[in-house]
Amino acid sequence: MRFIFKTDYAQDIRLAKHPGQLFWYGALMLLLLAAPWLFAEYWVAQLTFVLIYAIAGLGLMLLAGFTGLFSLGHAAFLGVGAYTQAVLTNAGLPFPLALACAAGLSAAVGFIVGLPALRVKGIYLGMATLAFGFIVEEVFSRWESVTGGNAGLQVKAPELFGWTLTDGGGFYFLCLVITVASTLGILNLLRSPTGRAFVAIRDSEISAQSMGIHLARYKTLSFALSAALAGVAGALYAHKLRFLSPDQFGILQSIDLLLMIVIGGLGSVHGAFLGALFLISMPQVIALTKDHLPAAIGQAPGLQSAVYGMVLVAFVLFEPLGLYGRWLKIRTYLQLFPFYRKGLFKRQKTFQKSDRLK
Repeated sequence: MRFIFKTDYAQDIRLAKHPGQLFWYGALMLLLLAAPWLFAEYWVAQLTFVLIYAIAGLGLMLLAGFTGLFSLGHAAFLGVGAYTQAVLTNAGLPFPLALACAAGLSAAVGFIVGLPALRVKGIYLGMATLAFGFIVEEVFSRWESVTGGNAGLQVKAPELFGWTLTDGGGFYFLCLVITVASTLGILNLLRSPTGRAFVAIRDSEISAQSMGIHLARYKTLSFALSAALAGVAGALYAHKLRFLSPDQFGILQSIDLLLMIVIGGLGSVHGAFLGALFLISMPQVIALTKDHLPAAIGQAPGLQSAVYGMVLVAFVLFEPLGLYGRWLKIRTYLQLFPFYRKGLFKRQKTFQKSDRLK
């Protein structure tokens, strides 16, 4: 059993709370660095998708999990970043500049979309972002001179310092570096006054405003930062697929992103990665098990959507803290055994229920 006694403020905001975290995160980083030599090319490609979706999940987690703003059109920011990266890269712009432009344009669009958040919230904000997603998807379809319309757009391989990343291993390491940088950026942001202002707005807008927090400034900033991360993920997504079409950034993609952070654990950086791992691995699990199911179930056209829906309902009803919340309970049980009490998390669960009734 480990007890951490904090004696100063610097210890409270330290990234690594104890040496055990340094050890396990270091071991995880070594495993990720060795992945191209340990796993087959197919699984390295799937791990690359996990990293890309984790970046998008970090952006949506910042918006929904830490600021409390609801978005049903986040795939539009993913599409803005993807098409910006594709157009600029095909025009000959270097990869780092194209990536910066993709993040900047997505952040600008996010700032504009964040303006309605100053007047509406909850389900009404979700409807506004949903409408924005439909508008952006229609723009991608109609602006054929730039996006290629429904015929699609080919994307060149990324070039970095004269090195063309055509193989899966090189692009995987690029995604790994950007994911680590994005994660450290989010963690440091949450330790700063800006991040604490986001959390205060999530908990209570009235209390946050009474403490001098400018709601309009921080809400639009949260939308812009979230959209910028989604734009970075979209840029990497474009290079990974090497082909873009408007239907890749529709309402289903937005639902997948929202499903990812809810199942991973809303309000947790770990939840973005666990949700991305779930989102990429679940289709593989369904494909492996459908052959062992009765034909009426295994060959049903909507099997994957049905499984996703049942999993989401199960998590909302029985584990609102997501996969990371379940891991926290297991870890607490192991640390306190045999003195673990069954109702240890009851107050937290009751708060979640009352919060959903508001």
